[in-house]
Amino acid sequence: MATPEGRVKAKVKRRLKAEFGKHCWSFMPVQTGYGSPALDFLLCVYGWFVAIETKAPGKKPTPLQETTIELMRAAGAMVFVVDGDESLDHAIASIKAKPGVGGPA
Repeated sequence: MATPEGRVKAKVKRRLKAEFGKHCWSFMPVQTGYGSPALDFLLCVYGWFVAIETKAPGKKPTPLQETTIELMRAAGAMVFVVDGDESLDHAIASIKAKPGVGGPA
């Protein structure tokens, strides 16, 4: 059985594929403790850099994840913390609102 965060990750994967299809390149880095920290999903959607950190419902990012989020946003990335349907809907709507982002794939 998947963990609560694992279920959120699976839902994010399904929605990204359904909403953006081939227009979404996705990478889920495996953190090893070496190099710069990353978030759960690194994406390129219609040319926009997007990062998503998934959490179990109600959980918050760690201080290191918060720093990573701030640095990515300062560099111009769209960054979202997703812990369930409402935050996932917000992330998808925000991505779709960017110039040049098309409709269903």
